[in-house]
Amino acid sequence: MSTATLHIALISETFPPEINGVANTLGRLVDGLRGRGHRVQLVRPRQSSDPRTAATEDELLTRGWPLPGYPGLQWGQSSMHKLLRRWQRQRPDVLYIATEGPLGLSALRAARRLQIPVVSGFHTNFQQYTGHYGFGLLTRVLTHYLRGFHNRTQMTLVPSSSQRIELQRRGFENLAMLARGVDSQLFHPAKRSADLRAQWGLGDTDIAVLHVGRLAAEKNLALLSKSFLALHQKHPERRLKLILVGDGPQRTALQQQLPEAVFCGLQRGEALAAHYASGDVFLFPSLSETFGNVVLEALAAGLGVVAFDQAAAAQHIRHGHNGALAVAEDQQGFIDAASELISNSESLRRVRLNARLHASRQGWPAIVELFEQHLRCAMLPAQELPAGRTQH
Repeated sequence: MSTATLHIALISETFPPEINGVANTLGRLVDGLRGRGHRVQLVRPRQSSDPRTAATEDELLTRGWPLPGYPGLQWGQSSMHKLLRRWQRQRPDVLYIATEGPLGLSALRAARRLQIPVVSGFHTNFQQYTGHYGFGLLTRVLTHYLRGFHNRTQMTLVPSSSQRIELQRRGFENLAMLARGVDSQLFHPAKRSADLRAQWGLGDTDIAVLHVGRLAAEKNLALLSKSFLALHQKHPERRLKLILVGDGPQRTALQQQLPEAVFCGLQRGEALAAHYASGDVFLFPSLSETFGNVVLEALAAGLGVVAFDQAAAAQHIRHGHNGALAVAEDQQGFIDAASELISNSESLRRVRLNARLHASRQGWPAIVELFEQHLRCAMLPAQELPAGRTQH
């Protein structure tokens, strides 16, 4: 495949320094592509934290609306004419559209008018979120929209095999895999901090039960509370404390339910790495993830991860070897898996060592290289595509 330098336009409603899995992934991909010599133009909504400076050749900021339930984030407005003018003047070789809102849709329409190939990414299960926020009737409508959006692109990248199977079942076409990586030098057991554990009220032999993520309804946090309370009752001989890193609309309710838990708020960079490494067991009850970057981060930090057997956990955890898995929706199975992990100190130690060893092999460079290959593949005429893949 060609090694020529590419001009790539990447369209997203979210990007670093915003804190979420999509922003983190896109930041890694953009840095990786630029490190490989490609030109990447970022198209995104202007956020409240952005300086009021003129747009650059490699960043185009558009107007946005506040996104309900996500303070500080903007939902990008349709900007088709602005994009047409920019891309007629400087035509990208290929687009990557990471989010399916009005901005992404206008980018798709502009690209089709200019006959620029488009790759899309399925980063967020919005069609599942609707039920958690009281809009269950919208699920079918939203699924129909997302299917139509992605099936108009040359290729849709999905992060896990379980996600691919689910979308194929719903009629999504031209799906390809692009997994996620982890910075195993940042997320490292060596970042463990006795001082931080002391702030949490824990000694060397106590167990910090950690959760990192957005504190919101779609994350199945009722099971997090239920699991910790069950562990506390099952293991009275062990000193356990629940540590929650992150923020969101359910924080106040959780603080009332779990008065003994430690709420650390949002953490970034080295501070986040220290919080991970200072934990022992990581509970991840979410059922709505396309991937779940925090699973890989927790594995890299050497934690005993308990999760449902889907998305990142299904790809990276072997039950009993480097973590613990439960069948999706089986709440008691999830609690039992966590209890089994905590009950045997030697087994937990071995699982944590294996977790670190596995995650240390999941770097970003190979994923960025595969991403580049997918972008180049989308640029090929239909007769040159690999067997089994078609363009619209």
